[in-house]
Amino acid sequence: MSIMNDTVFMPSVLTFIGIPGLETVQCWIGIPFCAMYIIALMGNFLLLIVIKSEPSLHEPMYIFLAMLGATDIALSTSIVPKMLGTFWFHLSEIYFDACLFQMWLIHTFQGIESGVLLAMALDRYVAICYPLRHATIFTQQLVTNIGLGVTLRPAILVIPCLLLIKCRLKLYRTKLISHTYCEHMALVKLATEDVYINKFYGLLGAFIVGGLDFILITLSYTQIFITVFHLPQKEARLKAFNTCIPHICVFLQFYLLAFFSFFTHRSGSYIPSYIHITLSNLYLLVPPFLNPFVYGVKTKHIQDKVAKVFCSKDQA
Repeated sequence: MSIMNDTVFMPSVLTFIGIPGLETVQCWIGIPFCAMYIIALMGNFLLLIVIKSEPSLHEPMYIFLAMLGATDIALSTSIVPKMLGTFWFHLSEIYFDACLFQMWLIHTFQGIESGVLLAMALDRYVAICYPLRHATIFTQQLVTNIGLGVTLRPAILVIPCLLLIKCRLKLYRTKLISHTYCEHMALVKLATEDVYINKFYGLLGAFIVGGLDFILITLSYTQIFITVFHLPQKEARLKAFNTCIPHICVFLQFYLLAFFSFFTHRSGSYIPSYIHITLSNLYLLVPPFLNPFVYGVKTKHIQDKVAKVFCSKDQA
C-alpha cells in the first residue's frame, strides 16, 4: 500500500467509522441491536427446530419458511458480531479482502431472502388460485430446485461486483468506511476513479434480484386478492386471506426498508448520514427479528407445534 497526494493505493486494511455523528453513543446503540440479534437467533432457531421435528410441517410453505429462518440467521450473523466489535471494543479494522467477502455474504443473503419471499408468494398463489393442482405442481423436486435457484442466483450475481472493485478500483480517497458493515455503494464511494460501471452493475443486479422479485410478488398477491374476493363464502374468503397476512407483513417490512436503503445510498445526500446508516442496519436486523413473531402469531399451525414442543419438555 502507498499514499500519493492523500490518495491511498489499494489499501490492505479498511476502518469502519460506525454511525457517523453518533460515535460517542454507539456503545449504547449496540445494546438494542445486540438484543434484537439474540432474539432473532432464538426465534429463528426455534422455528427451524419446530419445522424439522414435525412431519406435518414438511410442506412447501413451511420448507420455504425454514429457508427464510436460516437465511435470517446467516444474514444477521454476517453483520452484527463485527458491528458490536466496532461499537463496544473499537475493533473497527477489517482486511480489504475480508470486507469484500462480508459484502458478498450480505448481498447474497439479501438476495436469497428476496427469492424465498417470491417462492412463498408463488406457493400461496397456486394454493389459493389452483388448490387442486398445488400438490402436483409444488413437488419435492420443484421445491429443491427453487431452493437451489434462489441461492445460486444472488451468489453468482454478486461476484462481478467484487471483481469490478478488486480489478478496476485502485485509488481510494480514504480508508475509512462511513458504515457499520461492507456495503457495495459504501465501498465504491471511497474510490477516486470512474465508478460508473460499478454503479451500473449494482443497479442491474439489484433489479434482477430485488426489483424483479418485487414485481412478481406484487402480481402474485394481486391475483390472489382477485381470486379471494370472488369466493362465494365469507368464511372461505377470510381463511384464504388469513393465510396470506404473515407473508404480506414480511414482504412489506423487507421491501420498504430495502428500497429506502437502496435509494438513499444513491440519491439521498439530503438525508443525514446517521439516519441513513441507522436505518440501513435496521433494514438488515428488523426482518430476522420480526419474522418469527409474525409467523408465530399469525400461523396457528406453528403456534400449536411450538406449544407442543414446550409442553413435552415440561412433562419430561
